[in-house]
Amino acid sequence: MRESIPGGEKYVQIKAKLRELKLHTVCEEARCPNLGECWSGGETGTATATIMILGDTCTRDPDEPRNVAEAIASWGLDYVVITSVDRDDLADQGSGHFAETVEKLKTLKPNMLIEALVPDFRGDAGCVEKVAKSGLDVFAHNIETVEELQRVVRDHRANFKQSLDVLMMAKEYAPAGTLTKTSIMLGCGETPDQVVKTMEKVRAAGVDVMTFGQYMRPSKRHMPVSEYITPEAFEKYRALGMEMVCL
Repeated sequence: MRESIPGGEKYVQIKAKLRELKLHTVCEEARCPNLGECWSGGETGTATATIMILGDTCTRDPDEPRNVAEAIASWGLDYVVITSVDRDDLADQGSGHFAETVEKLKTLKPNMLIEALVPDFRGDAGCVEKVAKSGLDVFAHNIETVEELQRVVRDHRANFKQSLDVLMMAKEYAPAGTLTKTSIMLGCGETPDQVVKTMEKVRAAGVDVMTFGQYMRPSKRHMPVSEYITPEAFEKYRALGMEMVCL
C-alpha cells in the first residue's frame, strides 16, 4: 500500500501557516502517511487537520485558545480535531483550555466541524461536562485497545471502565446531536474475539462512532507490532460495526 507525496493548494497553505504560527499537529509528529490527503481534502474534498494544544510543559499560554482559533479559522479547513497530551498537573486537567478553544473557534467559524480528542480527565465529571458543553460537534476519547490488553498498552492510570464512563458522561452532558467517538489500535496482540467483545461494550455504552487503526511502533523503546492487519480484516470489522448500528 502506497500514498502519494503530499501536495495541493490547501496542503501548502496549511503547512505554511503552521510554520508561521509555530503550531503543532499530530499529523506531522506522527508522520502520518495520510497527511497529504487530509490536509488537501482528498476524495471527499473535506480538508482536515489535528491540532495539539496545551504543550508538554507545566505552564500554558493563556492566549493559546484565541491564537489557535484565529489561526485555524484562517486555513479554510472543514473539520478540525483538537487534542492534547495528558495534563494531570493542571487543576482542571486542561478541560477549560479545550472548552475555551472550541468556543472561540465556533464564534469565528460557526460551520466548521470540531472534534475534541480528550484524555480521560481521571474520570472527573466536571472536566468532562465542561468540554462536552463547549459547542463541539464530536467528543472523542480513545480506549486505545481491547479490554484485555489495557494494562499492557496503556498508562497504568488509565483503564477500560473509566474510559467508557467518560464517553457515557459526555453523551449525558452534551447537547442533542453531539457525537461521541472512540478508537482502538489493532496489531497489539489482540484476538478477533476480543475485538468483537470490545465493539459490543462500546456500542452498549452508547458511543456513536468507533474507528480502527493499525498500531505502528514509534521507536525501538516501544512495544513491537504483533501483527499487521489486512485491509480485508478491517473491512470485516467495519461491516460488523454497521450491523451493530442497525440493530
